[in-house]
Amino acid sequence: MFLTGVNCKTLLVQMMSAAGTGFCFNTKRGRLREKLVIRKHDPFVNKHVLFFEKRKIRSI
Repeated sequence: MFLTGVNCKTLLVQMMSAAGTGFCFNTKRGRLREKLVIRKHDPFVNKHVLFFEKRKIRSI
């Protein structure tokens, strides 16, 4: 009997650049936490910009 996903505590989410370049990356966050906002380097504009959580990819 497989019980995958019953006690998942983390989510894999996609982060999208606020600069509008379309650059995105995947990261993990806790299931009960609020949506992530991270300041990270965007190689298309060669600057640090805000990245907002766009969507949930899957439970881990």
